[in-house]
Amino acid sequence: MTGTLLSLGHGYSAAALARLLMPRGWRVIGTTRSPEKAERLAADGVEPVLFPGTDLAPHLAAATHLLASAAPGDDGDPFLAALDLADQTFDWVGYLSTTGVYGDRAGGWVDETSELAPSTRRGRQRVAAEQAWRETGLPLHVFRLAGIYGPGRGPFAKVRGGTARRIVKPGQVFSRIHVDDIAQVLAASIARPNPGAVYNVCDDDPAPPQDVIAEAARLLGLPLPPEEDFETAEMTPMARSFYAESKKVRNDRIRDELGVALHYPDYRSGLRALLAAEDQPK
Repeated sequence: MTGTLLSLGHGYSAAALARLLMPRGWRVIGTTRSPEKAERLAADGVEPVLFPGTDLAPHLAAATHLLASAAPGDDGDPFLAALDLADQTFDWVGYLSTTGVYGDRAGGWVDETSELAPSTRRGRQRVAAEQAWRETGLPLHVFRLAGIYGPGRGPFAKVRGGTARRIVKPGQVFSRIHVDDIAQVLAASIARPNPGAVYNVCDDDPAPPQDVIAEAARLLGLPLPPEEDFETAEMTPMARSFYAESKKVRNDRIRDELGVALHYPDYRSGLRALLAAEDQPK
C-alpha cells in the first residue's frame, strides 16, 4: 500500500512517520513556516510547502492521506481556520492530540473511554480541536500522545551537562512514548483504517519523572542528580504546569485493534536504545 501523505505542521512525530513511509514508496508533503526547515525537509526527501503563504489546494487534491500535527491556540486549530476541507476526500485522516485531554486523575488510570476533563488551557484547546476535526466529517483518527521522547529529545544532554533535575512530587506519574513507536502506531492505523477511532499512544510503564533522570544517570555512569522537592523547587510557570496532572494511561487499544508491539515498552528500553544510537557511526 502506498499513497500521498500531506502533513500539516510537519514536526517531530510526523517526521518519524515519513521515515517509515517513504522507503515503502510513499510521497510525503510537509508544511512548515520556516524556509530553513523547508530546506531540511527537502534534504530528508519530504516535499516542503511554506504555509502560510502557499495555496494548499493542489496539495490537498493530491493527497490520499492527511495528518494534522499543529498545536491549537485560543482561536482553535490553525489549519481548520485556514483551509476549506468541505469537498475534500481522503482515505485516512489523523489528528495528533495529547493525553492532557484527560486532566488530572491523581495517579489513577484512564483509557479512551474516560471522560475528558482537562485542567490546563492547553488541554482545553486540544479537546476543542479534536471536536472541530470531528465536525469536518472526514475519516478522522485521533491519537492522544503521551510525553514524547526520542533522538534529540532524551535526558542525556542535561545529565551530562549537570543541569538535569530530579524534582519529586509524591504520587506524580507520567506516561511516555518513543517517537518511533508513535510512527509505527500511525502506520498501523493507515494500514487498518477505522474512522472515528481514538487511540492512546503511550508505553506500558507510567513512571515518576525523577526515575527517568535516575536511569539516564545510571546508564551514563554519572552521579545521581540530587532530589528537589516540588513545592520549593524553582521552576518556570510552564515547567510547573506539567506537574499539575498525574495519571496512568492505558494503551490496550493500539495492541488489540492495530496489532502494535511497541519497540520500547518502557522508558528503560527506550533510553538504552537512544544511548546505543549515539554510539553508532554517523
